[in-house]
Amino acid sequence: MKRDGHVAKIISFIVSVIMFCFPALNIPHVKVDDTKFNTEYANVFVHGLAGWGSYTWYNDFLPYWGMFGGDLMQYLNARGFECYSAAVDPTGSAWDRACELYAQLTGTVTDYGEEHSKRCHHDRYGEDYSSDPLIDEWSAEDKINLLGHSFGGVTVRLLAELMANGSEAEREASGSDVSDLFTGGKADWIYSVTALAAPHNGTTAYLVRDAIIKDVNATAEERAVVAMLTVATAPHLDRALSDSAEYDMDIDHALAINENISTLKNVYYFSYPCSATERNADGTYSPVDGNIDRLFRACAVRMGKFTCTTKGGYVVDEKWFENDGLVNKISALAPFNAPSAVYSGGEVATGVWNIMPTFSGDHLSINGGLFVNHNVRVFYVDLLSMINEL
Repeated sequence: MKRDGHVAKIISFIVSVIMFCFPALNIPHVKVDDTKFNTEYANVFVHGLAGWGSYTWYNDFLPYWGMFGGDLMQYLNARGFECYSAAVDPTGSAWDRACELYAQLTGTVTDYGEEHSKRCHHDRYGEDYSSDPLIDEWSAEDKINLLGHSFGGVTVRLLAELMANGSEAEREASGSDVSDLFTGGKADWIYSVTALAAPHNGTTAYLVRDAIIKDVNATAEERAVVAMLTVATAPHLDRALSDSAEYDMDIDHALAINENISTLKNVYYFSYPCSATERNADGTYSPVDGNIDRLFRACAVRMGKFTCTTKGGYVVDEKWFENDGLVNKISALAPFNAPSAVYSGGEVATGVWNIMPTFSGDHLSINGGLFVNHNVRVFYVDLLSMINEL
């Protein structure tokens, strides 16, 4: 997209003012002893809903990874970790985003697949990354670690599944013209998958939004939740409604996606839930003052007491109350249908989701926070060091 110079200057000025008001955290450098590492594979970070990355020009002004606390990719690379920030469709479906991520990693033209593109009413081919690949090498010898925040967690899970098993529907529809992504057989190209505040099993946020729309007594702050979620997930007008992030994060649809994503036996899996709420005496959950951005507060309050039965018959009960303002903690633990275990240190097995300690903060806290800053530099140095020590 062609950059408008005048608009760019305005955005740059606004971001500069905000950064002055919310200065980067004074965080000491962390010295890393890489002599104990067993692997040092490249780390690919994938943003969540409405997010951005290194291919997005304003990432230079406000990096998605680090936010106002400073560029996390730059910091980690300076510490000796090879890190890259992808930039996939902010509101696209997990499928479209996985296809775009594959093209960026391989330096190829984005191929959404013959069957998928026809069914979802959009062009089969997209952006060409042949002249600007995200990484230099990717193979069974040069593996990668995938880290996805929020909907990025679903994106990297689906990419891993396609790398391993491909897509039978696409192989049948495309014949000899099928993308290498859909042929499978590349499970050993991925070393680990880490999900950060990811809605593995969907979120009640959109059900809450619909409830607010119907509530004549909804507050102005709650109405703002409706606007935020509606704008952030607006589907492409040229694509089927089912080909969007909002559709995939619906609980019924998320559970259906899980049925088509396996847990690969040779891959390490880690999942970090976030929580910015605490339990009340009556069993509901409320935001913790000082630990949640106002952007998420009204949604967190509603999610902290919301129950229903989905159209597909799934019962949302009190187990879904604890949340980070956008994703329920229970959903961020691990896919319901996947093997999982609470991480307790020590030896880590492949082929099972290791549920890591809950990160205290709202939905954006684990990648630096927006206006409530969080020190995430030490967190990621520790995380990447742990993966390299496996």
